[in-house]
Amino acid sequence: MPRELPIGLTPPDWLVRNLRSQPAPVNRPAMIRAAVAMTLPLAIGLAVDRPFYGALASMGALNGVISDTAAAYRVRIPTIAIPQLFGAAGITLGALVFGRGWIAVAVLTGVALVSGMISTIGAVASAAGLVLLLTCVVGAGLPMPGEWWLAPLLMSGGGLLVLALALLAWPLRSGVPERTAVADTYRKAADLLTAVCGGTQAYDDARHAVTQSLNQSYDIVLAHRARHHGRSPELSRLLAQLNAITPVVEAAPAAHLSGTPLPPEVPEAARHLASAVATGYTGPIGLELPASATETARAVDHALRHAAEVVAGPDVDPRGIDDRLGRPAALRIRTARAARNVALSAASWRYGLRLALCIGLAQTLVSIIPVPRSYWVALTITFVLKPDFGSVFSRALLRALGTVAGLVIAAAVLSQVPRGWWDVPVMLVLAPLIPGLTPRGYGYQTAAITPVILLLSDVLNRQGTGLLLPRLADSLLGCAIALVAGYLLWPESWHTRVGDRLAGAVDDTARYVEAAFGPTAVDPSARARMRRRLYRDLSAIRTEFQRALTEPPPTGRRAAAWWPLVVAVERIVDATTAAGVRVRHGAAPPSAAEVTQVALQLRELAEGVREAETLYEVRTDLTGPSGSVLEPLRQEVGTARAIASPR
Repeated sequence: MPRELPIGLTPPDWLVRNLRSQPAPVNRPAMIRAAVAMTLPLAIGLAVDRPFYGALASMGALNGVISDTAAAYRVRIPTIAIPQLFGAAGITLGALVFGRGWIAVAVLTGVALVSGMISTIGAVASAAGLVLLLTCVVGAGLPMPGEWWLAPLLMSGGGLLVLALALLAWPLRSGVPERTAVADTYRKAADLLTAVCGGTQAYDDARHAVTQSLNQSYDIVLAHRARHHGRSPELSRLLAQLNAITPVVEAAPAAHLSGTPLPPEVPEAARHLASAVATGYTGPIGLELPASATETARAVDHALRHAAEVVAGPDVDPRGIDDRLGRPAALRIRTARAARNVALSAASWRYGLRLALCIGLAQTLVSIIPVPRSYWVALTITFVLKPDFGSVFSRALLRALGTVAGLVIAAAVLSQVPRGWWDVPVMLVLAPLIPGLTPRGYGYQTAAITPVILLLSDVLNRQGTGLLLPRLADSLLGCAIALVAGYLLWPESWHTRVGDRLAGAVDDTARYVEAAFGPTAVDPSARARMRRRLYRDLSAIRTEFQRALTEPPPTGRRAAAWWPLVVAVERIVDATTAAGVRVRHGAAPPSAAEVTQVALQLRELAEGVREAETLYEVRTDLTGPSGSVLEPLRQEVGTARAIASPR
């Protein structure tokens, strides 16, 4: 038997969660693109005896590799190209204030404020804000060669090379990423049907997986469709297929609450549909489904047969597709007014001020105290203080650990490999590690980026292993500034937002109950939007919960206390969905009085959660007619209220 560690030597849970590698598939095409895009400019620069130019272009390619996160080809154009435009502006502005002392401090602080505020608009704006500040810091910290336009041209060219390589397969693989995402959602739905009576934990995990897959598929398809000129038949068909699997996912909670296992032919039918979606098959699809005896079985049967009709249909009228789920929040195309409202919101100002404070403090410090390669301090702060990249504390910790690991690799490279043409094969080996390790976690990404940055820096200034200790010192200093000025000084950093988001989800559930069963019931499309928004919000709450668990005590401990209630609220939403499915397939609708009572109980629960720092004492004396379609929902509400009551 393995020996157990003494209690005093057992690492805390928050540290284990921070260091744990995230499972992720290997993205070989991205690794190949990174190898070519970052090595080719370096080789060309050496060939023309301008290694400095090649290193700058490779740095631009690094920005492109970091930004290359989209799956759909059309989405990759703005995802990679727009940050390069901001990068060109950043390197130009930084070069203009190079060596200008306090003017450089003021400009970088102002750019940090702007970068932070635009980062909250959306995913593309976030990447653009990051690259804007990164390149401005580099331009202000390193002398740029040639005319003022040369450095932005080289860096933008390197980033656009990544885009060109990413689009090479577009003519042959157009639509493949979208079809793959939709087919994966069908497979996740099949897993959910398999887990209907396979245990509560298995069902919860499968439901969470299918929710994430639905979110990702809608983001990919709708973002592609929004940027497509006119109504594309292929995209309309994929959207219709996504809409068609939604009733299957909604019928699963009703089947789960019934307690009766589904025949194995049912999930197998969903997998058969997934294969048809993946291959683009159109034609007859024979589903061998057993006879349905109960209302929940009829709901699953009806949903699967409807999905088969949609998948098999060769033509879809683009005008008949209802985008009832709206635009995905992360990739939504905003009007100028909407973007301005987001960028100037209180949250944007707060984040922008945090980032500006940290960058201003760092630049002031390195202006007073001579620090070699001082721009690394600001670069570290920029990476650590990203609002959509997770916990600041976690990222600062992982940044420090990843830098140390990367320095070990860099030390071997800089001490043993001669400079010159040997840099090309070394870059060919190191560059693919960035997209290969980035999905594993931020610490792994830092460990992969650090030796690449140091190799390029050595091409620029030929300091060899003399770069190692300054890099470590500057990174640790940047992490310390981010932790103190960007984390500890802001009380909002110490509190988890799980409770507030849970309360919002419960409030939305109350509105959904009234919209679905009340006297002022809304149309099916509006109910579908409400329901999908609920499940998307629950997925975001899980993500926020996982983020909060990586915080040190007491924040992480407070977040852990919310977990039973997170699960209870998810089951409340499931029970609400199941009730709607049962009513559509023959169950008696609830009375108006019962609907009002359940909505009131949900709002009481939401108010209690909202006012609590950890959990809130609430009433548990719930009543209602037995046998009603809302009885499972009342039971789940009662469970949630009991969890929220102190023991």
